[in-house]
Amino acid sequence: MYNVQSPNYARKNMNGKLHVVLDSVVAVSAFLTTGLASELVFQCREKVHLYTAEEILQEIRHVLLEKDHIRKRYDYSQADVDIFLNRLREISGIVKQLPEIQVIERDPKDDMIIACAVASSADYIVSRDKHLLDLGKYQGIQIVTPENFMQMLREI
Repeated sequence: MYNVQSPNYARKNMNGKLHVVLDSVVAVSAFLTTGLASELVFQCREKVHLYTAEEILQEIRHVLLEKDHIRKRYDYSQADVDIFLNRLREISGIVKQLPEIQVIERDPKDDMIIACAVASSADYIVSRDKHLLDLGKYQGIQIVTPENFMQMLREI
């Protein structure tokens, strides 16, 4: 039996690539900044295969277009958001049907992230969400911060 936390185990998937689901907070961060989240989304594709679902993409769209405090702080258009979401669709595997999962009582919207990870046989969920991070692991899927994930990526 392989240790799920071991990079050697995780590399068994899809020609040596890690299966990864990003939560919507990390994806929004990738859109707004050029930090770790952006690096993870756009520059680690030789080691990572991203997965998402339309429900997650709609949540990202909602946050970017409907949250006034974000729109006021950053200068972007609806077209910019649409381009970003289309790019995510191009570089990610899309999970068509999410299983019914109820894990996070305090924030049921987080369940779609876990459901996407389960459906895609993900190795990792990369998150900044406290509820997900507090869970730590679900059905062998590690839940880690972008910083921890990028550190692990550099080691493999």
